[in-house]
Amino acid sequence: MLVSHGPIRTARMELRRYEPSDLGAIQDLFGREDVCRYLPWPPMDADQARAKLEQRLGQVTIDADGDALVLAAVDHATGRAVGEFMLKLTDLASGQGEVGWCIHPDAQGRGLATEGARAILRLGFEDVDLHRIEAGCDPRNLASVRVMERIGMRREAHLIETRFVKGEWGSGLVHAILADEWRAQRDGADTPSG
Repeated sequence: MLVSHGPIRTARMELRRYEPSDLGAIQDLFGREDVCRYLPWPPMDADQARAKLEQRLGQVTIDADGDALVLAAVDHATGRAVGEFMLKLTDLASGQGEVGWCIHPDAQGRGLATEGARAILRLGFEDVDLHRIEAGCDPRNLASVRVMERIGMRREAHLIETRFVKGEWGSGLVHAILADEWRAQRDGADTPSG
């Protein structure tokens, strides 16, 4: 399998491959304490942001277990990169994947994470033909919990103190959705009411 995807257009964003010119956007996003609070790394300096961009420039295909496609999210209205969305292949043989997202605080509260996450689920189920997609977050990250619930994922696990990060034990939530559940949800949304 080789999935390499061009831009995905949503109502308010374009999800596209990272470009070398995105260095400022990466540094602005991942250089912030409030953004990195629930991520496994501390706020990045310029060199770390450059290394992260180099990594992102290579995350353009899904070909084998562990591969991730990471797309920059560009706001149509401003032309500004406001975050990123990820689809990772965790187990090709059993059709398992993972999604993730990060939205700049200046663009939060507008439903962009939900909009982009729906587009990434569609990519995983329609283009990659996955059977199950999961997402995880720190239980204190209520905004991500709400996004997972809005896109139809159910909570499957609450893992207590499973990792030691940034000097403290961290817990995790795992949410997931099956392809059949996603299709039923999608088809229900397409059905006119009343």
